[in-house]
Amino acid sequence: MSSKKKNCWEFKKCGRQAGGEHAGELGVCPASVEQRLDGIHGGKNAGRSCWIIAGTLCKGTVQGTFAQKYLSCELCDFYKTVKEEEIPKFTLSALLLKKLSEK
Repeated sequence: MSSKKKNCWEFKKCGRQAGGEHAGELGVCPASVEQRLDGIHGGKNAGRSCWIIAGTLCKGTVQGTFAQKYLSCELCDFYKTVKEEEIPKFTLSALLLKKLSEK
């Protein structure tokens, strides 16, 4: 098994990253192109902090804002995996939201 940290689209196999197999029909996922969070938790763009990004596709449904989706994200297997892999350096959501608000 590879020790490479997976981005959400690799972990979930959704195919919504740029050039992905479902990007044409479902649109490119905003987590895959959000550059302000590039490198967080070792991911590409917001690929390892997708719970912060509005408009991600989870369980076949486009999700809303962080506030609307966070409780379900906390139950997500990918979120739990990232949190486990990054402890004790897991970046708290409040700090990620602050980073998104910076210009």
